[in-house]
Amino acid sequence: MVNELNALESKIAQVAALCRTLRAENGALQLKLTAAESEKAGLVQRMCEARERLEQIAGQLPEAKA
Repeated sequence: MVNELNALESKIAQVAALCRTLRAENGALQLKLTAAESEKAGLVQRMCEARERLEQIAGQLPEAKA
């Protein structure tokens, strides 16, 4: 009975340690996700600005004559 309780205690300690590790990893992943989302938003903004510039340049090109 004592051996079973000791084994159970050990398994509970392992599960608790794993939970702490996963919680820390989750926090780190959330920070990475936030940074990636911010970078994505910046890239989307840059793409929109580039598209607008290209449309302006395209609008200044002379029409093709048939």
